[in-house]
Order: sequence, then C-alpha cells, then structure tokens
Amino acid sequence: MSAEPQFLYLTTTGHKTGKTHEIEIWFVFHDACYYLVSEHGERSHWVQNIRAQPAVRWRVGSRDADEIRGNGRIVDATNEPETAAAVSALMDAKYDWSDGLIVGLCPA
Repeated sequence: MSAEPQFLYLTTTGHKTGKTHEIEIWFVFHDACYYLVSEHGERSHWVQNIRAQPAVRWRVGSRDADEIRGNGRIVDATNEPETAAAVSALMDAKYDWSDGLIVGLCPA
C-alpha cells in the first residue's frame, strides 16, 4: 500500500434517527472529489443516510484531520461510465478491491 492516507472518516445524518454517524472507510481521490465503495450497495446505512441527506462531512487520514464539508451522491455507472471506471481502477490499485456501489463526496 502507498504512503497516502488509507482511510476517510465520514459523518452522515441518520435517515431514521437524525443522529450523526461516523464510519471509517477506504477511499480514493479523483477529479477534486473523494470516492468510496459500498460493499453492500444500497443496504449500507451510510448510503441510505446520504440518499436521504446528501450534506455530509469527512476527514482524511485521521480523526484529528481538518474536516471537509460537502455533499455525497451515488455514482450511476450507466450514466457515468468514465467516472465509474476511473474510480474502480484507483480502488483496485490502492486496495486491490473495488466491488460495490460507488459514492462520491465533493467539497462544497
């Protein structure tokens, strides 16, 4: 693995509870946005949270890193094949894994 940060700390707002939730997750950076892959697709609570409330915040590398605010969105691989292919290639290169639903986080 490379020397670049391996994890991103994503905070979403619960789609049922309205409470904040933080996860540690693998990521890649592409075209000014951060991309994550949900192994469980739409079943992942963090994906459901982003669908309901796209405003999110995240930190890169450690929980002590500066917070970034922006919006999350599901990447539609059918309508955005170049982005999906680029993100999958970056995930494969960094983690040797890219199988799942791609979610983008773009700073506000």
